[in-house]
Amino acid sequence: MKLLTIAVPCYNSQDYMRRAVESLLPGGDRVEILIVDDGSSDDTGRIADEYAQKYPDTVRAIHQENAGHGGAVMTGIQNARGLYFKVIDSDDWADGDVYPLLLDTLGRFTEQPLDMVICNYIYDKAGARHKHTSHYRGKLPEGRVFGWEETGRFHKGQYLLMHAITYRTELLRECGMDLPRHTFYVDDLYAYVPLPETRRLYYLDADLYHYYIGREGQSVQEEVMIRRIDQQLHVNRLMLETVDPFKVEPERKKRYMLGFLGIVSTISLVLLTKMGTAESERKKAELWDFMRWTNPAFFRAFRRSLLGVILRLPGKAGRQFILFWYRIARLVVGFN
Repeated sequence: MKLLTIAVPCYNSQDYMRRAVESLLPGGDRVEILIVDDGSSDDTGRIADEYAQKYPDTVRAIHQENAGHGGAVMTGIQNARGLYFKVIDSDDWADGDVYPLLLDTLGRFTEQPLDMVICNYIYDKAGARHKHTSHYRGKLPEGRVFGWEETGRFHKGQYLLMHAITYRTELLRECGMDLPRHTFYVDDLYAYVPLPETRRLYYLDADLYHYYIGREGQSVQEEVMIRRIDQQLHVNRLMLETVDPFKVEPERKKRYMLGFLGIVSTISLVLLTKMGTAESERKKAELWDFMRWTNPAFFRAFRRSLLGVILRLPGKAGRQFILFWYRIARLVVGFN
């Protein structure tokens, strides 16, 4: 068995996938790199086969009909032979100094595996002088195994995203997660649905993952998210109906999951507000109604929260205040 499987979902990634794969090859025999060619029409498949032929003990190329990012990640999970599992998107890469530290840490926990290992990640935004780093100092114990009852209170924008997480592979298979096909923004489901099953955690305070922002047409660009708002709403609804945070223990895990679900719902509602059309207002009302009927307890808590109050401000002045608050959050957090 390999120590770590790293899935690299690729769709028409010929221009940038080599950087991702090259950053992972130094893992040697300890890692398995699954390049998942998700129905590409360019040279992605050829490049994947090239790496598999050159590094047969480390790289496997998997070719499939297009299923979207979620479908490619699920293919990686189904084919993984590693004790642990991580996703590196094809336009991102692993830090050369921190990557060996992650492998050394995982190697210490093979007899009694960890459920989740958390590292920092960098928003590597094209043209930006300051590269914002998401870290968890002061929120998570460092350098030892811990449980959720030892975690602190996360602030807004500090949640554990796919880039930060390495899971135990069998946990992903046993938790019932099934990412939707042909859908963007499944990263939120990946970082949320398995959490009730996580108990043994470890935080490595090091900047492992370079999350590149700035590629034209990238799914996280605001204008692209607005065009794909129905996919964002689909993921939001799946989060609401798949896991009920109020049934999760201990209390600090429940609190974290409620905060994460609130942030994803906030993004949906802000984007709909920014659209400013009659259709987007209808979709906002439908999302509030979906919350009310799917999870009444979350609906009441979110509606009473500061974010919920802001998001329900009426009229033109309310819309302007919501968008002003959103611009400030973008500057502070550094997200797109």
